[in-house]
Amino acid sequence: MSRSKLLFSIPFIAFMVLGYFFLEALNSDPSLLPSTRIDQQVPAFTLPGLEDPAQVLTERQLKGPLLLNVWATWCPSCQVEHPVLIELAKNGITIVGLNYKDVRSAALKYLEIH
Repeated sequence: MSRSKLLFSIPFIAFMVLGYFFLEALNSDPSLLPSTRIDQQVPAFTLPGLEDPAQVLTERQLKGPLLLNVWATWCPSCQVEHPVLIELAKNGITIVGLNYKDVRSAALKYLEIH
């Protein structure tokens, strides 16, 4: 292969690869958030309550359809979604929050403010 053909082939191949990824992105639905846990039972757990650590919460207490939200005060996405969760709760959606790897006092303060 001559040098000029090689120089022409590299940008062409790069363009084709980028075009493929662009078309894949156009054909995908960004609103779909696949989850491996949908319609599956909650794994067994035992956790202290946030407001009252003496109160223990287990998976057996989670009854009926509900939204289990894993959140933390240090999580920027959690802060963005918090107002949406508040609206869902006002509309009758049962929401159980699991505070993940957080300082208890920081979590309580966050919930008090928001």
